Amino acid sequence: MSTTDKFLTSMLHMYGVRPAVARVLATAFNAVEPGAVVKEYLSMHPLPKAQRTFSFGLGKAAVAMTSALAQEISLTDSLVITKHASPIIPSAASGRHLGPVTVIEGDHPIPGNSSLAAGVAAMKFISQLEPDDLLVCLISGGGSALMIAPRIPLVDLQFLTTELLACGARIDEINILRRHLDFLKGGGVARSAVSRGARVIGLLLSDVVNNSMEAIASGPTAPDPASCADAVSVLEKYDLKSRIPPSIVPALTETLKLNDPIFINVHNTIIASNEIALYAAEAQAQKELFEILAIRTDLQGEASVVGREIALQLKESSQTMKRPFCLLAGGETTVTLKGKGKGGRNQELALAAVDVLAGMKDVMLISLATDGEDGPTDAAGAIVTGESAHRAESLGMFAADYLSTNDAYSYFEVLNDLVRIGPSGTNVNDLVICFAF
Repeated sequence: MSTTDKFLTSMLHMYGVRPAVARVLATAFNAVEPGAVVKEYLSMHPLPKAQRTFSFGLGKAAVAMTSALAQEISLTDSLVITKHASPIIPSAASGRHLGPVTVIEGDHPIPGNSSLAAGVAAMKFISQLEPDDLLVCLISGGGSALMIAPRIPLVDLQFLTTELLACGARIDEINILRRHLDFLKGGGVARSAVSRGARVIGLLLSDVVNNSMEAIASGPTAPDPASCADAVSVLEKYDLKSRIPPSIVPALTETLKLNDPIFINVHNTIIASNEIALYAAEAQAQKELFEILAIRTDLQGEASVVGREIALQLKESSQTMKRPFCLLAGGETTVTLKGKGKGGRNQELALAAVDVLAGMKDVMLISLATDGEDGPTDAAGAIVTGESAHRAESLGMFAADYLSTNDAYSYFEVLNDLVRIGPSGTNVNDLVICFAF
C-alpha cells in the first residue's frame, strides 16, 4: 500500500466514511503521485544523452519529483524550491550519481524574502550551464509564489498578490500578471538556460484548469500567449488599476511567445493532472459498483456558487437515478473575501452545499485540495452529509451565517468534519466527489 493510500484510508476511516469511498479517493491520489509519474514517464521516454544533467525542481511536488529523477539518472547538480522541504535521498540500489543538492523553502501563497532568495538561487544555478548540458525542470503548482525574480519591489508584489487573492481573481488571471512582472516566469528559466547552450526538458504536474502550461507555476519553461495588455485587463476587471502601487503597470514586460527560437531546444510535457486523478477515481468507483453521474474537470468561479450548483445536481439526480452513484468533479474555484473568517475554497464550497443537502439520506460531498492544504489552514477541505445542517443547528450554528463571513473552517471544525491529511506531496487542483449510497 502506498503512502498516499495509507494516510487517505486512515483519515477517511476517522470520519466514518465507507471503505469504498476511501478506495475511490485513494486511487485518485495514487494516480498523480509525483514520484511514480516521473518514473513512469522516464520508462517510456528516456532522456537525451548529455555531457552533464542538472535538475531544477520548483513547486509543492518538487521534492518527490526530484527524488524519483535521482533514482533513474545521474545528476551533476540539483536545486529544489518547494513549500515543505525534506532531504533528497536516492535509492541506494539505483547506483546513480547524485551531485550536490540544494533544497530551499519559499513563501506561499504570498511571496516573501525566502521566495526572493529562491529566485536568486535559481538564477545562480542556471548560470553554471554550458553547451551540451541538459536541464530537467520538474515543475508543479505553487511555484509562482515560492520563487520570484520580480521587476518591482517585493512589497509592491505582495500588495498586488494579496489584492488579487482577496477579490476572487482566478489563478490563471493572477499568473498573467506574475509572468509579466518577473524575470524567471513566462519562459524566463528556459531563456536563461538555452542562451547558455543547454537543452531543457520540462516535466509538469498541472494544477490549473485546461492544463495551460504557461499557468503552471507561471510557466518558467513555457511560451506565454498572453500580452501586457491582457495583464492590464485583469487589473481593470477587478477594479485594481487605481489602487495598486505605481510601480506595477510600467514594469509589465512582454514574455516569450511560441514562435521564439529558444523553444526549439525546450520540450515540455504534462505528466499528471486533475483529469488523470478523476479518471482513476472513475475506474475505481465503477469497480465499487457506483454508476457515474458525471465527470467535470472545469470547475471555476465563486466557490459558494459552485458548491450550491453541485449539491443541487446531486439532490436532483437522487430523485431519478438508481443508487449507488457518484459525481466526480475537479478544478479550482475562488473566494471573494467579504468577512474575516477562516477557511479555503474547498471548505467554502462544502459549506455552500450544507443547506441544499439538508435532510437527504445517504449522501456525501467531499471537497478537498489535492496538495492537502486548503487556503491558509491545516485542512485539505471538508465533508458534508444530509445530517450536517441538523447537527450544526442543534449547536446553534447556521451555514448561511458562517458563509456570509467566509468562516467555513470554524463551522466544520466544531462538527469534526474538516479533512486533515497534511501536505500530500502532490498538487493537481481540487477534487469534489459526491456519493449517493
